[in-house]
Amino acid sequence: MDTIVAASQHSRYLTRLLAADVGFADALLARINTPWDAATMQAVLDAATVNDAADLQRVLRKLRQAVMAQIIVRDLAGMADVHEVMRICSDLAEVTVRHALQFHTAALATIHGMPVCADGTAMQLAIIGMGKLGGGELNVSSDIDLVYLYADEGETTGERPLSYHQFFVLLAKKIGLAISDITADGFVFRVDTRLRPWGDAGPLAMSYGAFEDYLVTHGREWERYAWIKGKALSGSNLTELEAIVRPFVYRKYLDFNAFAAMRELHAQIRREVVRRDRLDNIKLGPGGIREVEFIAQVFQLIRGGQLSKLRNKSTRAVLHILATLGCLPQVAVDELLAAYYFLRNVEHRLQYIDDAQTQMLPTAVDDQARIAVSMGYADYAQFLLVLNSHRSQVTRHFDQVFAVPQDDSTTHPHSALWQGELSDDTAIMQLENLGYSDAALLYQRLQLTRHSARFVQLPDKTKLQIAVLVPEIIALAATLPPRDATLTRMLDLLETIARRSAYLALLIEYPATLRQLANLCAASPWAARYLTNTPMLLDELIDARVLYAPPDFALLQQNLHEQMLELEGDTERQMDAMRHFRQRVTLQLLAQDIAGVLPLEQLSDYLSDLAALILAEVILLAWAGVRNRHLPYPQFAIIGYGKLGGRELGYASDLDMVFLYEDDAPDAAEHYARLAQRINTWLSSTTAAGVLYETDLRLRPDGASGLLVSSIAAFTDYQQHHAWTWEHQALTRARFVAGRASVGEQFEPIRCQILTQVRDVEKLRADIVAMRQKMHDGHPNHTDLFDLKHDAGGIVDVEFIVQYLVLAYSATHKALTANVGNLALLRIAAQLNLIDAVLAEQVREAYRQFRIRQHALRLQSATTARVEFADIAQYAEAVQALWARVFA
Repeated sequence: MDTIVAASQHSRYLTRLLAADVGFADALLARINTPWDAATMQAVLDAATVNDAADLQRVLRKLRQAVMAQIIVRDLAGMADVHEVMRICSDLAEVTVRHALQFHTAALATIHGMPVCADGTAMQLAIIGMGKLGGGELNVSSDIDLVYLYADEGETTGERPLSYHQFFVLLAKKIGLAISDITADGFVFRVDTRLRPWGDAGPLAMSYGAFEDYLVTHGREWERYAWIKGKALSGSNLTELEAIVRPFVYRKYLDFNAFAAMRELHAQIRREVVRRDRLDNIKLGPGGIREVEFIAQVFQLIRGGQLSKLRNKSTRAVLHILATLGCLPQVAVDELLAAYYFLRNVEHRLQYIDDAQTQMLPTAVDDQARIAVSMGYADYAQFLLVLNSHRSQVTRHFDQVFAVPQDDSTTHPHSALWQGELSDDTAIMQLENLGYSDAALLYQRLQLTRHSARFVQLPDKTKLQIAVLVPEIIALAATLPPRDATLTRMLDLLETIARRSAYLALLIEYPATLRQLANLCAASPWAARYLTNTPMLLDELIDARVLYAPPDFALLQQNLHEQMLELEGDTERQMDAMRHFRQRVTLQLLAQDIAGVLPLEQLSDYLSDLAALILAEVILLAWAGVRNRHLPYPQFAIIGYGKLGGRELGYASDLDMVFLYEDDAPDAAEHYARLAQRINTWLSSTTAAGVLYETDLRLRPDGASGLLVSSIAAFTDYQQHHAWTWEHQALTRARFVAGRASVGEQFEPIRCQILTQVRDVEKLRADIVAMRQKMHDGHPNHTDLFDLKHDAGGIVDVEFIVQYLVLAYSATHKALTANVGNLALLRIAAQLNLIDAVLAEQVREAYRQFRIRQHALRLQSATTARVEFADIAQYAEAVQALWARVFA
């Protein structure tokens, strides 16, 4: 009983409850150690006798008194935390609203008949809990924001029929009275319905169809924000309703325009706070609860369309998710949550005093003392120090997230260049002074872009965004040689994204992203084109910590699998999402590559691991689409050949693959043939997001004329008795990449058995030399440049030398069968005294330098990998010397 008395010192509302009913304290004490939950509340209501609306109001209010009294006592006694308080308040609202719905629906249906859905089932009013109720974070004296909707129009068939609209409007009014009407027992919750379409001027209830029309035609930015929290407490055909709300709230693309919209909404609230002198309001004032909610919700609006986990309605949960995703630093989330919990506790204690819906700090000295003591502080001054510290933290983080970017298109020193306000000579001179070589041509490009039909037809808002960006792009490109090419590449990208204001907003909101973009465009035309073709990747440039972090393939595998599960049943969206996944990871590797922090060999490893990760997921998805499949997981393996097998993939490499299976089921061959076809379709089909990988399946037994998939036994027989020498050459770089491990593990012994066969060395040498000549003839070079790959002394020669050594000597030197790459195999061959050690080291360095130069040329969009022979003469001559010794 002492805890109840102590709590009453801080709550005049609790004191009044205790005074009004002599048995109230005993009942409260009897269940003080058992927190209320939804099931217990519902049981109390079900057990009560309710004959009419007055009985319903009394029962609901008595329940509310019991629940609130326990919350106050448990919270102030330290028996409950803020999470329990918010949960119980939210449960109380949901249970009482549903109970009122049930009672009044039955009462109205008796008189008017029941609305029915198209399938003949009873149509239930959809009651949408908004705000903190939707988020499960209701406070103790909150109003509840409700929106009433119903599935379809029609007319009831009772004694006094009504249109469905009339029925549900009447029902909504009765529910509102049952919950919010003030009686001798008080109220349950104040009900606010102003978040409905058109607010107070709109109908109290609306059909799904009319609601959808409203959102499409009249929906405003603040309503997107509000509907983040929308939670259906009841209703029919809720999947249909979700399909209406989701695309309104969450855009398919990254919506960085949300920053400006939320900034303006916050400014309106701040102006109202100042006008009403409410700076001491811990919800709406500076550093208050609303600012914490805005921080969480702006990221939901931006990214929720692509990341379903951000569609969570709880502010607390979303902040944790933002830390996990790297959208906010963990320390920022920790400080925001600490402030949020502190502010919510203060809010509850303010409301405990008189059960008033207030977030204003008290002015009365007695109430100030109540707040200080109930929060655990000796006096109000000490309490204010801590409160102000938390509010300052919130304001700091809010200002960092919503920092106003440079958006005045007239103040930048190069604005006049874009706006055409300078004479041609002056404009060209200004560009020349910035270091541009062909200033006249660049100025012409700027003016042609500004006067193009595409630009002229853009909305004024978009034109303003471009006017902000172009001067900054001119300045940035001038610092990044080759200046002219950098500016041209960035203008190309800008023209591509001009109709997508969200991308423009991203570059304005995050100046560091624009700088990162400029760096990539300057370093590589291939990178510039990659980003121009996939502008959705621009947001990957926002956080340098994430961009330059080594890939965590276990986490990437998990994220990809979860994403595919979320899109289950929609193959087209899965295919697009997988392509976007590959593009995002590739961009991160590209950025690290261009920055010089990722060696080529490591890059190739990462790209090969990425391909293997994707193939593993594709097998699962493709198998799920095989009709009448006889196993939950296929006894199937993908064997990688060529660059995939040798872990030397580049950004645009195709995948050389062979498909194997080990399964005695009668229809196994047919099922795995379908699986192989589906895998190839998954990889090579062109969707809106592009192609996942180009594939090459010609290395399978019998090549393009052979079966798409082979059993282990058939593959072994072919390799032992029918394969050509070049097919055994290819086998030197083959490895198990994805699929059932037990099948993949059977491949390596077969591979080693083939490689260790005793061979006629002279015939082997002749076969390989003939094949090399055939390849050389197929890639003629009529220039004076040296082809790094195909010319004598180039990459192909090194590969053929290694393949010969493996096939000729593995029978006596098993170490040569290891698929460890050409560099390592050259070293092993030297250690085995099969080739000269000094020459082997020179060829190893040649191979490394050839690949580095080839890769650099590809980043510069070169169509061929050719260089001046003098630049690589020592390397080519070393390879030619080793070729002469091996194939003499």
